[in-house]
Amino acid sequence: MYAVIKTGGKQYKVAAGEKLKIEQITADVGQEITLDQVLAVGEGDQMQVGQPLVLGAIVKATVLAQGRHEKVQIFKMRRRKHYQKRQGHRQNFTEVRIDAISA
Repeated sequence: MYAVIKTGGKQYKVAAGEKLKIEQITADVGQEITLDQVLAVGEGDQMQVGQPLVLGAIVKATVLAQGRHEKVQIFKMRRRKHYQKRQGHRQNFTEVRIDAISA
């Protein structure tokens, strides 16, 4: 069984037992969370699509870690103008393990 969930402005296709890094959620490590914005649920060749959400569908997950991604380097330059700007960014994430999908 799989589901398409929406969290942090992004959509993820998840299945039970998977680990994934999502946008930061304020939760403690080891805490169980419920993701209730389920856009679609499928099993085999059957699929149930919500408009926009599937009613009564819930994805349960456990928080494994809170962390930060690798640094992304931003470099801006204007040629012949002696303008160079360097900047870095590290995005926060929450690593979760999908425990159960119920529709």
